[in-house]
Amino acid sequence: MVKHIVTFKFKGSDEERMEAAKAFKAALMALPDQIDVLKSMEVGINENPAETWDVVLTAVVPTMADVDVYAKHPAHVAAASLIGGVKESRACVDYEF
Repeated sequence: MVKHIVTFKFKGSDEERMEAAKAFKAALMALPDQIDVLKSMEVGINENPAETWDVVLTAVVPTMADVDVYAKHPAHVAAASLIGGVKESRACVDYEF
């Protein structure tokens, strides 16, 4: 199994960033029902005002190749497009466990 962990930093006011985070989370949480290789999805919105990252997601897929299947799936592409205008930074770690 592979864990795919991604953090996002958004730009804009606190309210704009929170609105984008909530919409993004809702779209991501719908993905396990749409993408067969996606075994689980967890999405958190940062609640610590001392930190600057806004959203973290943890997805689990069977193999490293399935990370690519997930990333290219039309439902995932649509979810990612929701933050195109507000995404400032992205960091990712994929590892087998």
